[in-house]
Amino acid sequence: MPPAEPAYADRTYRSAPGIAGGALLLALALWLGIDAVVQGAGNAPWLSLAVLLWLVPLIVAFSFRPVVLASADRMLVRNPFRTITLPWASVADVRAGYSSEVFDRSGGKYQLWAIPVSLRQRKRAARRQSRDAAVDGQSGVSVTADVTDRARMAPTDQSIRDLRDLAEEGASREGAQGPVSIRWAYEIIAPAVAGAVLFVVLLVIG
Repeated sequence: MPPAEPAYADRTYRSAPGIAGGALLLALALWLGIDAVVQGAGNAPWLSLAVLLWLVPLIVAFSFRPVVLASADRMLVRNPFRTITLPWASVADVRAGYSSEVFDRSGGKYQLWAIPVSLRQRKRAARRQSRDAAVDGQSGVSVTADVTDRARMAPTDQSIRDLRDLAEEGASREGAQGPVSIRWAYEIIAPAVAGAVLFVVLLVIG
């Protein structure tokens, strides 16, 4: 009897500050918008509804929607207006400079909105690495453990390294083959465009 296939747990990457900021913006927009609908006169309630129809999907798109899901076979990148599915065999590299990005083997590049780069965290991690290296040198202890190296990295760099490792390990799996697929988030785009058009029309007709 062949050995059982090992279980792989999916990994989820999100931006907690982005979600918190989005929640505050959404609460503020709903509070002001609903107040204008209830208290407004003339076409003010309709203008407020149009603004909410335009603004709420955008807040959701840029705060709650972004996520990166990584499994044994593929990586799913959900950005504000697109969802990109990349089987590991199609991933050429995952890196973080001023933004986090994944590159496919055909030359395509996709940003990872859910894994923002914080230069402050990166500088803090660099200072911690320098301090720990000095302490290790004075004590004569050589720190080479991978888990220790990861603990000294900035959170973004840890996530990028994890995704790169998953890509390298999973690329040869049978289920990790196939092309990159992209789907536009029409559930976000359609109401936002409708709200913007309605707002312009209401302004024109007075």
